[in-house]
Amino acid sequence: MKYIIVLSDGMAGRPLEELGGKTTLQVAATPVMDSLAPVSELGMASMVPEGMAPGSDTANLSVMGYDPKIYYTGRSPLEALSIGVEMEDTDVSFRCNLVSVTEEDGEYEDQIILDHSSDEIDTQDAKVLLEALREGLRREGYEFYAGTSYRHLLISKGGKTAELTPPHDILARRIGEYLPKDEVLRDMMKKSYDILRNHPLNAGRRAKGLKPANSAWFWGAGKKPSLTSFEERTGKKGVMISAVDLLKGIAVGADMDRILVEGANGGLHTNYEGKARAAVKALTEDGYDFAYIHVEAPDEMGHQGRVEDKIAAIGYVDEKILGVVMDGLKSAGEDFRLLLLPDHPTPIEVRTHTGEPVPYLLYDSTAKAEGMPAYSEETAALTGKNWLEGYRLIGHLLQERGEEEQC
Repeated sequence: MKYIIVLSDGMAGRPLEELGGKTTLQVAATPVMDSLAPVSELGMASMVPEGMAPGSDTANLSVMGYDPKIYYTGRSPLEALSIGVEMEDTDVSFRCNLVSVTEEDGEYEDQIILDHSSDEIDTQDAKVLLEALREGLRREGYEFYAGTSYRHLLISKGGKTAELTPPHDILARRIGEYLPKDEVLRDMMKKSYDILRNHPLNAGRRAKGLKPANSAWFWGAGKKPSLTSFEERTGKKGVMISAVDLLKGIAVGADMDRILVEGANGGLHTNYEGKARAAVKALTEDGYDFAYIHVEAPDEMGHQGRVEDKIAAIGYVDEKILGVVMDGLKSAGEDFRLLLLPDHPTPIEVRTHTGEPVPYLLYDSTAKAEGMPAYSEETAALTGKNWLEGYRLIGHLLQERGEEEQC
């Protein structure tokens, strides 16, 4: 038996008036999902423990079977694992977004945050700007590390963790009240604005109609994580397929292999089929028992507030991920169990993560279930199945004894 998770980040949402009271998932073209729904188990799962922030960090740890209340030490340290940063126990890692803020006359504190991703800036341009920050903000005990797209790191040697606001939580708001209380971090962010807004690369972005990546934004602080081995815990040899450092970092911490797919960039036009084909090959040819395909696009479109693009992203997941995986595994004659779900909702109207339970679909190629006519937040909720401790759901997927009684 092979096992696979298709994680469509932020796919769940809330009914929208402009969509006739339906969610983006309900109106998206999802023929594969809807063909599976009648013969699959559907239900809801709470991936964000009560009292914890609804982030992709805590939620994906849950989906992977790691209780965030035990294993979570901050988002940025997980990304540091992916980038290859060797953290000491006393180090603190901060996520450093390259964000777009307004450039009105006045103080830095009076600017408005426009985009947490600077129009999904590509990695090559981002590295140029990060090098400018590295030179202009040089100070002892702090070091910048380049990641992917707008997602980068700042490591503080012997530093302290701090409560910091994710930029995607405060889109279209004045930034002053959300700046770090730590004087060093606050000063670095203010100076980053002076360095980046006048950078020639940003002048070129404005000329192309793109938002300038004109400020650093620190958040997601934490210390060195310690995850247990996925294979030792589950008995399954697993592989992670994702474009983002957070998921690749979780894989490193869990001693899972990673497959880097050319053209996979975490955006709307990522290489969906390449990810799916890589998973099928890993399961059917390369000896892996478990594959985790993470797709960032629905979440990014939710943050951007782009309704039609979120609908399109969900359709791409259905056609280019789920369809390719189903066809590949069936053609290979493999028995398999497949779990489809988001990690958390990213509703269009709030443009950030929320902590509600998410709909899941569990398909078994060897044993058909009595499901629902379609897969959506509404139909999954109607089944009455509700995993209050979402980190246990993977045990149900992997047919571990005792997990059927947890919902």
